[in-house]
Amino acid sequence: MGNSDSKISFQRAVEQLGSPGPVEAGDVAVWDQLCQESLTSIQDVFSLLPAEEIRKLREDSPTNLSTLCYKIVEKLTKSVESSCRTSAEQQTVLNSCRLLTRLIPYIFEDPDWRSFFWSKPEPGMKEGADQTPLGKSMMLAICDLLFCPEFTVSSAGNRSRDEVDELINLDSCEYIWEKGVGFAQTPSQTPQHHHNRVELLRLILTCCSESIYLPPTNEAHIGGNKWVHLFTSPENRHALPLFTSLINTVCGYDPAGVLPYNHLIWADSKENLVEMALQVLVVTLDQDLPMDGDNPDGPPDNLFLNYLSRIHREEDFQFMLSGITRLLMNPLVQTYLPGSQRKVHFHQELLIFFWKLCEHNRKFMFHVLKSSDVLEIIVPILHHLNDARADHSRVGLMHIGVFILLLLSGERNFGVRLNKPYTATVPMDIPVFSGSHADLLIIVFHKIITTGHQRLQPLFDCLLTILCNISPYLKSMSMTAACKLIHLVEAFSTPWFLMSNQTNHNLVFFLLEMLNNIIQYQFDGNYNLVYTMIRKRTVFHQLANLPTDINKAVNKKIKKPLSRQNSNNADQSMEGSYPAKTAEPGTLETSLIKLPRIERLTEGVSAHPSQKQLDRLTQAMDSSSMESRNSFSSEVFPVQPGAELNQSEEKEETRDAFGKSRVKRSDSNYTAEGWRPTPEWIRSWKNQLPLQTVMRMLQVLVPQVEKMCIDKGLTDESEILRFLQNGTLVGLLPVPHPILIRRYQANPGT
Repeated sequence: MGNSDSKISFQRAVEQLGSPGPVEAGDVAVWDQLCQESLTSIQDVFSLLPAEEIRKLREDSPTNLSTLCYKIVEKLTKSVESSCRTSAEQQTVLNSCRLLTRLIPYIFEDPDWRSFFWSKPEPGMKEGADQTPLGKSMMLAICDLLFCPEFTVSSAGNRSRDEVDELINLDSCEYIWEKGVGFAQTPSQTPQHHHNRVELLRLILTCCSESIYLPPTNEAHIGGNKWVHLFTSPENRHALPLFTSLINTVCGYDPAGVLPYNHLIWADSKENLVEMALQVLVVTLDQDLPMDGDNPDGPPDNLFLNYLSRIHREEDFQFMLSGITRLLMNPLVQTYLPGSQRKVHFHQELLIFFWKLCEHNRKFMFHVLKSSDVLEIIVPILHHLNDARADHSRVGLMHIGVFILLLLSGERNFGVRLNKPYTATVPMDIPVFSGSHADLLIIVFHKIITTGHQRLQPLFDCLLTILCNISPYLKSMSMTAACKLIHLVEAFSTPWFLMSNQTNHNLVFFLLEMLNNIIQYQFDGNYNLVYTMIRKRTVFHQLANLPTDINKAVNKKIKKPLSRQNSNNADQSMEGSYPAKTAEPGTLETSLIKLPRIERLTEGVSAHPSQKQLDRLTQAMDSSSMESRNSFSSEVFPVQPGAELNQSEEKEETRDAFGKSRVKRSDSNYTAEGWRPTPEWIRSWKNQLPLQTVMRMLQVLVPQVEKMCIDKGLTDESEILRFLQNGTLVGLLPVPHPILIRRYQANPGT
């Protein structure tokens, strides 16, 4: 009965606010009814305050809405002044936060109201009153309340609540929520404190989400997000303890527990807190790069990014890495007892957090790459990339996963670590194989390129750049991965694909560079790849002899690829895996900023130069390797192999040796935004194809293999593989080229 009466009183107060006449600021009864009623959860507020009521209040009674916001914030600031000691005050704080969480999005969605929280106080206020903007008063009050003893934290030591200092003078560094980075003590944990923190953090997150209500124009985002700037600025005296509390809460969380099925018996009060803390971290660590030059009048430095970049202790790095890998692997862990462990599903936020860590703290990234622990990050990333490749609504997850791999691939240790054997502990919708983590990477990338949706095409350059970066360090490639890699060469080098876009030939350059790296630096162990290249040698010969005449190139008959004999290489998926699903009907498609060209995403550097040679080698490689790409279009939108370029045009579908669909176009109209290929354009890049190393290898090995097959009457590939495994090309190949590594560099597009 009591709860029903509270809801009725709340509804009456809302109806009174929506009445035509203004409610006086001195009408204490109305404001107390809204904030002090015993509403038990945020769901109650959402159900009692429907969207239509809030919009009606905003349009018909703007004065009442304005007064309501001022009164709610006033209650928060008064609770801070009184140190929020009583349960009644604590309930008022919770309901005030819930009300603001509900109201603020509808204030943000109206352009006329967006400056409301940062404008001067209302004219009716008395002279001498606090002239602080409403948004600043609210944010600083919430931060104070996040370290309120017996409300959101436990009292320090054995002191009672009455002995605790006034909240406004409290040293919050003594009340960090969890043990971990910068805090060695283990504070006591109370479920009610976790729930209270969630309510306050939810309000902070709501305030910081103002950007999603702004139009997607540069002018609308000039000046940045004032809420994030205030929360992470020196004006927030709790910035350091808040930063460490959020990081320690996320990285110290273990959802597995000790006993199986414990999550079915006891509720976990920390899961919602961890997810909310992670989302607040991700939002506050976001930094908008200036689009045009430096902005001297820009916002102050982000203290959270400052603190993040200054973490340097090995134990802190290991604590964060262990926490991130534990949470990323949690939903993928297979146990003998199905459903015995709690599964968390905030992997996208975790990946963004990991991205920020690596981008702003290079020492942390080097710590990650120092051991095979990096593979515990790579496997979940590849799983999510493979799983999300057909879902338009998860294109953001695809981007962040690829960018992380691009960032890590710029370091030598990443390629070296990928040689560790992979044991299939995580079921994926990929062919069964026996090999290394590098094989897993290649197979997943092949799956993304050949079966992903159309909006992933701008990522093809990034995927192949990653493969180029790791190729000099791949000691051995499985037969499955080798077939997938050569299939990409075959698909990207078809004439119709090369002629359909100004930049498609870029992809062939990347693949040839990868093959050259492996042949020159890792020939001995990659006999499976060499054998596949010999078997598919016609692909390279056709590429070398590509006609410059447009009609002849497009209509040229493609020979049927060689088929493998006595080899069982069916693409049978792993046991327990599920095929990638498309987006659910009605799912909102995400919209991302246009992806910059790969030249703007990366910078070319030599792999192992001395300090004296660094500038000279880098300049030489940039001029030789990038020159052919500088004339390309400023936008990269390659056409996917097997994808429709124009649905109105005729096409026929054939099947290649790997069972993948290939579209053969029946007319020669290859215009894309008014562009047409010309013989001069074809010659401009065909003459620069780095085919010398591949053709020389084929020239040496093909006669030897053919002679051995004829002399011994071989019908089994195992003998050929054994011959290639023991062979050598020392002194027969061209002079090894310098290794070029393309490292990610920060830019507004990412």
